[in-house]
Amino acid sequence: MKNKKLLSRREFIKSTAFLGGLMVVNGTILRVFERLAWAKHLDDLDAGNYEYLPMKPENIIYSVCLQCHTDCPIKCKLVDGVLVKIDGNPYCPQTKLENTLYKSPLALGAREEGQICPKGQAGIETLYDPYRIRKVLKRVGPRGSNKWQTIDFNRAVDEIVEGGNLFGEGHVNGLKDIYVLRDKDLSKKMAEDVKAVQKKTMTVARFKAKYRAHLNVLIDPDHPDLGPKNNQFVFQAGRIEHGRKELMKRFTHEGFGSVNAFEHTTICEQSHHISYIQVTNQWKDGKWQKGSEHMKPDFNNAEYVIFFGTGAFEANFGPPLLAGLVSQGVVERNFKYAVVDPRLSKTAAKADRWIPIKPGGDAALAMGMIQWIIKQKRYDITFLENANKAAAGKDKESSWSTASYLVKIEQGRPTRYLRADEVKGENDVPLGTRDHFVVFRNNTLYAVSPEDKTNPVEGDLFAKYSKDGVTAQTAFSLLKDRVDERPLDEYARLAGLSVRDIADLADEFTSHGKKASAELYRGAVKHTNGYYNAQAIIVLNILVGNSGWKGGLSAGGSHWHEYGGKPGSVFNLGKLNKNKLTAFGIKCNREKSIYEETTLFDGYPAKRPFYPLTGNLYQEIIP
Repeated sequence: MKNKKLLSRREFIKSTAFLGGLMVVNGTILRVFERLAWAKHLDDLDAGNYEYLPMKPENIIYSVCLQCHTDCPIKCKLVDGVLVKIDGNPYCPQTKLENTLYKSPLALGAREEGQICPKGQAGIETLYDPYRIRKVLKRVGPRGSNKWQTIDFNRAVDEIVEGGNLFGEGHVNGLKDIYVLRDKDLSKKMAEDVKAVQKKTMTVARFKAKYRAHLNVLIDPDHPDLGPKNNQFVFQAGRIEHGRKELMKRFTHEGFGSVNAFEHTTICEQSHHISYIQVTNQWKDGKWQKGSEHMKPDFNNAEYVIFFGTGAFEANFGPPLLAGLVSQGVVERNFKYAVVDPRLSKTAAKADRWIPIKPGGDAALAMGMIQWIIKQKRYDITFLENANKAAAGKDKESSWSTASYLVKIEQGRPTRYLRADEVKGENDVPLGTRDHFVVFRNNTLYAVSPEDKTNPVEGDLFAKYSKDGVTAQTAFSLLKDRVDERPLDEYARLAGLSVRDIADLADEFTSHGKKASAELYRGAVKHTNGYYNAQAIIVLNILVGNSGWKGGLSAGGSHWHEYGGKPGSVFNLGKLNKNKLTAFGIKCNREKSIYEETTLFDGYPAKRPFYPLTGNLYQEIIP
């Protein structure tokens, strides 16, 4: 039998490149190989004198991946000026744990690799895609006919600004026709008075009389709250990243004077952000301070996580870091997780438990779990009874909650937290000031200041109070009353699950102390009841008191909001535009303007609030 000649490295690469070219319809990969003149480099490699060019620091560009919203730092490798490989940036913990030290020389960084997902590596195909849109396309047929022509960029700008019979369908207004309010002082004054009209401290008639010489700039003078005609311009972006987003808002709000600048977040994750903000609001200096938009499980140390509508491998903040943490935890320390998702996702396929919920039924599942946890007394009573910072410190807790705060009951429904100046203590003296809340402990009322570091205050969780016309009960008892309005089997039916599913999940969740978390993202919140879904899920974390604990739920890690006002920034967008307009009026998506009744689930009115927010978690970890 004759010895067969082994394929050289060059011949092997050439053959695989040919097969790959057959499989890729547009031939992009093959053309890239040809452009790189790989044959020369492979000849050098076979001869043993090849230097791996993409490992030389001068052939590496450090950038950011925009293949999804996670913005992973990337390491782009070039040969002869052509991008040939994308890897993770080793200097960043997002793509490499432990990351290469920033002070390390570039020659070292060039030889170390971070990790990046397949979508990130596909950035090469995106860059060299022959069908990538690089010029302006204009519709030349009826809507829906999918007929387009390429036009010059300058022509596009002229047509957008000037308008005209652009599509053979009659006159179309250009931007100049709706850019009517251009006076910065007038826009500011009108905006202030429109707020007065909305608050009913100024009548429409008085407004019209005051601005009778300028009513032509309004969409409808009889409804000044609609704002100026400038609002007829809408900037609708898709997945627009920070940096670009701030420029979009600067152009739309300050330059053009329109309130209508939108991007994907409104339909993607807004309910998630608002829910966390509302739960983590802090009462400080006489007002509620804005809370955190994001809280995430400590995957390095967690023992159990429930993913609601998200996962480690999809629908989250990118897999390069998260997928590695979860996979490593499963292999090395018996980390467990469950996935609540209507479909068998990639993460669910690898999970310890898959919960195939009915779409939108996340609140029903969470409220069923809350009911089971309270009934079985599997909640963290020490954490929940602590009413201020001093109490949390005394019990070596990282935070506290408003679970024991008394909530005022008016006209048969909960309204707001009771204040200490509304009730009396000894000798009929008000218990405290407006900045104090109230708890009930051992049949005695106590005023509580959340930020008090000196005087520990704890409250009973199920207290009720009624005296001198004031009726109140604790936030925690209201939560119990709310979830007890339906039996567990009804929650199961609404969620498309069995009672056993809910009980088993709640049992496992509360079996890991503070090292368990309920994580949520897009899947749970992209519904008309998304905000309420998120609120109910977050309460699960509050019940086990995991905020700020190792293995629990942590705050931090948000976007760098590129308005340019951070220390060291050169261009502060907030101060550059001295002639900026003041945008005002109702947004075309009715955000922050019109309240519509939606349904929580199965016809249950969302107008009836999922109350209370037992959180208002303090996020500072106490040493």
